[in-house]
This record gives sequence, structure tokens and C-alpha cells, in this order.
Amino acid sequence: MNRAYYKNTIARFCADDPNHIMGKMVVEHHFALLATQRDAWVEQILLLQSILKDFTGHVYFEYSIPRMGKRIDVLLIIDGVIFVVEFKVGASSFLGADLDQVTDYALDLRNFHEGSHDAYIVPILVSTEFEGRVGDDMAQPKDKLFFPICCNGAELERVILCALALIPANFLDMASWESSGYKPTPTIIEATLALYNGHSVVDISRNDAGAINLRGTSASVANIIKSARENNEKAIVFVTGVPGAGKTLVGLNIASTHIDKDDELYSVFLSGNGPLVSILQEALARDKVARAKEKGERVKVGAARSEVKAFIQNVHHFRDDGLANLETAPVEHVALFDEAQRAWDKVQTVDFMRMKKGRSNFNQSEPEFLISCMDRHKDWAVVVCLVGGGQEINKGEAGIHGWSQAVKESFPEWNIYASDQLFDSEYGGQATISDLNAIKGTTFIPQLHLKASMRSFRSEKVSLFVKQLLDLEMSQAQDTFKELSEKYPIVLTRDLDRGREWLRSKARGSERYGIVVSSQAERLRPLGVHVKAPVNPVNWFLDGKDHVRSSYYLEDVATEFHVQGLELDWACLVWDADFRYTPNGWKNWSFRGNKWQRVKKEERQMYQKNAYRVLLTRARQGMIVVVPEGNDTDITRARRYYDDTYEYLVKVGLEVV
Repeated sequence: MNRAYYKNTIARFCADDPNHIMGKMVVEHHFALLATQRDAWVEQILLLQSILKDFTGHVYFEYSIPRMGKRIDVLLIIDGVIFVVEFKVGASSFLGADLDQVTDYALDLRNFHEGSHDAYIVPILVSTEFEGRVGDDMAQPKDKLFFPICCNGAELERVILCALALIPANFLDMASWESSGYKPTPTIIEATLALYNGHSVVDISRNDAGAINLRGTSASVANIIKSARENNEKAIVFVTGVPGAGKTLVGLNIASTHIDKDDELYSVFLSGNGPLVSILQEALARDKVARAKEKGERVKVGAARSEVKAFIQNVHHFRDDGLANLETAPVEHVALFDEAQRAWDKVQTVDFMRMKKGRSNFNQSEPEFLISCMDRHKDWAVVVCLVGGGQEINKGEAGIHGWSQAVKESFPEWNIYASDQLFDSEYGGQATISDLNAIKGTTFIPQLHLKASMRSFRSEKVSLFVKQLLDLEMSQAQDTFKELSEKYPIVLTRDLDRGREWLRSKARGSERYGIVVSSQAERLRPLGVHVKAPVNPVNWFLDGKDHVRSSYYLEDVATEFHVQGLELDWACLVWDADFRYTPNGWKNWSFRGNKWQRVKKEERQMYQKNAYRVLLTRARQGMIVVVPEGNDTDITRARRYYDDTYEYLVKVGLEVV
């Protein structure tokens, strides 16, 4: 694959006609070429031809970064060292956002490009009109990835020489490097943007076993939909997976492939996760405006928001449309329900309909009503349920059993396609098994289960470790932790300020970090953590380091309700006394009035355990857990409420920092 607009050896590049170089780049550039871009290319070419004559290596202009949908201005490979060069032509200063940009490019190569994993990588930001001398304090990093170096055009040659002087002799096989695979692991936000803009799940996923599983699952779902249309059948598909495995990605891939209303397979992506929907809609709208601006076009953000809402919708809006006319079928033949386990059970739905919608005669669960809406189609329909195991976190969530029960009792003519992992206790256990066995049209397809986490690209065993940790399988958890800790650090402290410092020290570029807590963590207020203070998840997840409400500020905290279905690069989990380890197992507490009260209902105990499961599986690269020391002068924060939990985590293997 040709990733660059122009590539050559440095010797041939220096001898090449600048007009010829420009011509090749213009041909590869598929958008209208702005004068500013043309002028920038000319200046870059002339500058590099003047300073690279004495170097041996290779040069690449506009090198593609698939995961980010961006291009590196210039990639230089000299003596086996990869120089990532970002030019700001005409700039006289160095902006923080630009430093993050060049760092992000370097991180992307290091993390996701096989040929660059073990190479030295040097990010350089060139502000051509900067007056002064910088870049003198560079040092060889332990992980072979340099911190970004700033310079102007005149100093670029010196900076390259200084970096090379710090690095031992290297060899990089260029043929192997150019042909090596790119294995991106996008965040759900990045993936949504890529899919919406015409990429497929194949383009944005890795090629290892986990990603092969992802593509296989997507293909299985697509084949079921195609078969249902061809044979005039109605079907429900259950896709299961471990946290971060890509269930949402499977749904978004189907929806983005059939986004046109005139498409016979026109699909809608639905989620009951309000924060996720709001964040993805806003990310798509902002991206649409930014892409238009790059092309010299103008799109109003309000118009962009209206357009993207047809792609991703809140399931409750879909439900309300179905209520407005009980006879009309939806325009879509395919409905993809994300986090289907969170659909409301009959009691919750009936209460809501009576109190909020004035429908006293409503007698269906949310799964039953949603299936009934799709059942209005006279020919065919498909419902795809994307199911996370052990992730019911709120009162009235029906779990997967709510869907199987609805089919069994009300829609026995519908075919069911399910992963064989629905038999796991995390997905409903015996109740789900009984329902599925009682339905004649049930087919089990192993490919409908996603078994490898895509979120934690550094270690796919994080979700397994968290399950073992919460299930009190200490020896197994210890063994799993030993396997993952080298690539995926999980450390422990009793000091929240130390937790904040650790996050800031680990994150580079625009890698996102933030503090997460349980929604029941009400006695963290003395630490400055106000769990009941309203947080805007859109600002928290999308805004930059200069926004006081962003996660980067480490002031606002997010709960399981804000972060479920999303991810951070680095997370700090502050563990309160609501979920306590004891020698007799986990004990569940809720703060009421002025004291902690035992949670005795098994359902609520499950919600708390699942809340910590969600929080412990949000980080892609590593996390720090803060278990406060408590204070015996405050009966609501006694040391004994926290000490056993802390000691348990130490015994499991977490390093104390």
C-alpha cells in the first residue's frame, strides 16, 4: 500500500525537480488544493532539499495515519531513526495543540505500526518563522520515543544531527518497514468518525486474532441480514463480547454501510446510553464542520448536528416514534440496539409509561415493545442486540433475559441467532438458556461472540483480570496480572494527588485521561470529589486541555453512567466505601442521610459490582487505583472501611506508588 503522496531516497529527492515533486503530490491529493497548502508544500520541499544533502535515508511526504484519518507532513528515516516532522509554515511560536499533534503521530506509529514498534522515533515541530534557538535539552528516552522537539527551519538540520548523536547505531530494513502491517485500535469516537466517513471495520481494525474475530462477527451479522431480506424472514441477532471487544463497532459498521434511506438494508443505530449518543453525535457534527473547513467550505454546526442524528439515535426517541403511531412500521428494516442488556424490564417500562406518557394500559417490557415496532413490517426485519455481559448497572435493566423472554412469549415466529456464550452466567444463565431452547428457530453461531478486548491494545487480558478480581479468584487474578502488568500498568496509591500526578506523567500528546468513580461514592467529598456535581459528558470526553470541564483538568469526575461504552487512555479510579472487600467477600453499602447502610437486595448488589467492572475496564493503556486512607475522626470514613480493600489489591499484585 502506498501511504505517502511522495516517497523517495533522500539522495533522489534532493536531485528531483521541485515541480515534479509538487505534481506527484497534487495528483495524490483528492481535494481542491488551497493556495496555503500549495505554498506550504513548496517551502517544505525547498527547505528539506537544502538541508538533507549530506544525509542518507528515505523521505515521505503526507504519510497517512489510518487510525486518525490524518497525514504526517514529512517522515524522514535516517540511520534507522524515524523523524516525524510537522511544519507550521509562517508560524512564529509553538502551540500546545501543535505539540500534541506531532506527538500523537509519533505515538500512533509506535503503538500501531508493526515496523515502528522497536524503532527510535523523534517528533519535531517546525515553526518556520520562530526567532531563537530551542531543542538543546533533548535526552534519549527509555522507551525510544523522544519528547517533541521544537525548532525553526534554519535549526532543523542541527536538531536532526543532535538527535542522531544520542542514539546508538541502528538498522531498519526499509522494504520490511514499508510493507509492515498497520494495526490500529481506535477509540469508539475515532471509529465512529472513520465509519461515518466511509471507512469499513476492516480499515480501522488490527489484523490479529481479536480483530479477525471482529471482522468475522461483522460478516456473520451482515449475512444474517441479507438472508432475512432474501427469504422474507424476521430475525433477532445477539452479539456478545467482553468489555471493549468491539460490539458497538459491529453495530456502527452495519449502520454506516447502509446509511442511505433509499438503501434496501437501511439501518439505524440505537442506544439507551444517553451520554454515549450525545458524545458521538457531537463528535460527528464537530468533525463534519472541521472537514468542510479544510476543503474551504462552510457548514453550520446546527445543520451538521441535525444530519448526524439520523445515523445514531437515542433508543427512547425511537420508542416514542413507535408510540405516536401504533400501526406504522419504522422506515428502517434493520435496528441495531447497543447495550441491549440495559433495556427496561416490564415493571420499569409500565411505570414510566403510566407516569411520564399517560398510558395506563401499557403492559410490555421495552424489549417486547421495540420488537413489536419492527414486527410491523409485513415482509422482513432484523433486530441486532449488542450485549455486554455483567454490565447491567441500573434499576429496571432487563438484561438479555428480557429479550429472550419477549421472543418466547410474543414473537415465536422470529428466528434467533445467538452466540454460544449466552450460556455464561454473565448473560442471564439458566433463564436465558431455557428461553432459547424453547424457541424452535434458535441457531447458535460461535462467531457472534467477541472474545478479545480491542480497547486495551496493550493487553487483551484486562477484562479477564477484572472478572477474576471481582469474583475473588485471587490466585487466578494474580497469575493474569503478572501476564498483563508489563504492558498494561495498574498501580495503587492512597493519595489522590499522587493519582493525578501519575496520570499526567503517563499521558503524552492528546492521550485522554480522567478520574472515574462509582455513582455511590458519596464520601469522597473531603478529597474534593463531588460525585453528585453535574458533569457534562460531552465536554468531559471531547473538549481539549484548555477547557475547564474536560477530563484533562482532573476536577470533574465521571461515573459508570457517563463512561459505559466509552474509554480513556489512562484512568484514575477512586475507590470509596460503597463496595468493600472483606474476608467474607464483597460487602455493598449505600450512603443515606448521615451514615452507610447495607445493601441487601441481590439486584442492587449486582449493580454495584457491575459498576466497578465498568470503571475498571475503561482505560486503554493503564490505570491507577486510589483507595483513600480514611479518617477515624470521621465515622463515615473510618479507616477500616478502606483498609481491607487496599490490602486485597496489594495481595493481587498491584504495585504501590
